[in-house]
Amino acid sequence: ARGYDQALELARPLARALRIPLRNDALFRLRATAPQSRLDAPQRRRNLRDAFSIAEGAKALPAHVVLVDDVMTTGATLHAAAKTLRRAGVERIDAWICARAS
Repeated sequence: ARGYDQALELARPLARALRIPLRNDALFRLRATAPQSRLDAPQRRRNLRDAFSIAEGAKALPAHVVLVDDVMTTGATLHAAAKTLRRAGVERIDAWICARAS
């Protein structure tokens, strides 16, 4: 943990510049997960299995959602988040990523 939400810090100016609504109230982690940086791809997927949920009090989700991430390595976090959003009825999910790690 870096002490702040780096993805949110990236999403704010993007949403402002593109004049699109920013929602960070709907998707949340159900449980703490092990740091992804020390895990291989299969471990990352297991680590994030059922880790996300939709907040009970969240307003209705739009049909199209953009997920913003600072760094993507295996895509496990984005996949787990997108899977949760799909289950909640979101039809289209785009991922905007600042950096790709190998």
